[in-house]
Amino acid sequence: MSADQSKESEPRGRIAVIDDEPEGLRGLSRALERVGFEVLPFGDGSEFLSRFEGLGELDAVITDLRMPGADGMQVLRTIKERNNAIPVLLITAYGSVENAVEAMKSGADDYMLKPVDLAELRKRVENAVARRQLQRENEFLRQRLDEKFGFGSILGNSPAIRALFDQLRLVAPTHASVLLVGESGTGKELVANALHQNSPRRERRFLPLNCGAISPGILESELFGHERGAFTGAVQRSVGKLELAHRGTLFLDEIGEIPADLQVKLLRVLEEREFMRVGGQETIRIDVRLITATNSDLEKSVEQGKFRKDLYYRLKVVTLRLPPLRERREDIPLLVDHFLRRFAAEHNKPIRGLSPAALQRLTEAHWEGNVRELRNTIESLVVLATREVIEVEDLPADLGGAAAAGSDGGSWSNLPLAEVERRAILSALQSAGGNRSRAARELKIGLRTLQRKLKDYQLLGVAI
Repeated sequence: MSADQSKESEPRGRIAVIDDEPEGLRGLSRALERVGFEVLPFGDGSEFLSRFEGLGELDAVITDLRMPGADGMQVLRTIKERNNAIPVLLITAYGSVENAVEAMKSGADDYMLKPVDLAELRKRVENAVARRQLQRENEFLRQRLDEKFGFGSILGNSPAIRALFDQLRLVAPTHASVLLVGESGTGKELVANALHQNSPRRERRFLPLNCGAISPGILESELFGHERGAFTGAVQRSVGKLELAHRGTLFLDEIGEIPADLQVKLLRVLEEREFMRVGGQETIRIDVRLITATNSDLEKSVEQGKFRKDLYYRLKVVTLRLPPLRERREDIPLLVDHFLRRFAAEHNKPIRGLSPAALQRLTEAHWEGNVRELRNTIESLVVLATREVIEVEDLPADLGGAAAAGSDGGSWSNLPLAEVERRAILSALQSAGGNRSRAARELKIGLRTLQRKLKDYQLLGVAI
């Protein structure tokens, strides 16, 4: 690639070259420019250091060791103090073991002797830049993860949320089991993921499992896995969530819904850190952090004999309560703005915001389904919006907006029985914020019955 071609395309990287000998500086610069690097040449170390902060991102620095004023060792130490990630290659005509040892101890990434083999120099610089750019990409991905799952993804500035943040910062770096307690829709999985992403296990898996959405027989296999032939339909070995989450975090939502026999097995996992697959003989040792969540009163379940007391105390090493939205109303405008921007971008709608009156209605609303219900309401408003500013009349009827078209009113009596049942199930699910166990209790039917009817009416994937 010629110098002209490299200028027309995106440079392979930005390299600062420092050498007090003009001929050496030109030779090093041209050798790197010919293979597509952008070179920033400096005739002495002092000039480089005076301009270092304003140079922007550097992919590598090449510096002569012996120079008047600020020499290569001073340049090296300053760079490593300010940004340890920048690779530094030292070049000198005064090569010695002592110089090399001192340079490497001070953080030099490479060391070459004069006269410099330019082909070898290019090779080493290419490797250093590739490592630096990979590191930068990893940092970017880490930042994106932090934005999505870090504490910053839990929006709010109310006293209740600030208190939760303080607890999360203390708990996240540990390996302690955590029980998240809160109403449906308060963001328990989001908090669990934030705990994982801010823990020493962040490089490993975070696996969620909703215990209330799976029948007991399937739940056991989902947790522990099974061997081939363990039961009818087990045509091959399956690895469970516990095994997959080794050295990571397993999040069990609706923990109060697991049956008694699985409670015993889960307790053994917590105590012994080992288990066997369903139908298996091999003991599998694991290292898993367990985060559980419930929107029911586990203490009451313990008193009633429905939940094991010993398991309960193993799960609640740390208990974090997630406040319902009605206890943090001052956060609602912030949440509304966040969801409005997000869904306007997703659905390509030119929406600037809500009128003060509309925002006031949202802030005063009850929000039984908490943040989940608020999020779904905002998405609905965005999708149906016909103007840039959402007004009160655009809100749903239960929030004081225009009456909903096609309201059921008293028309259910004219519907077929199956349609009445279907609508009753949908209504119960909406009232329960999507929590199937709670919806089943409201309908006064068993969870298995509800699961079967959801399948019958093709509602398993319905968004609530």
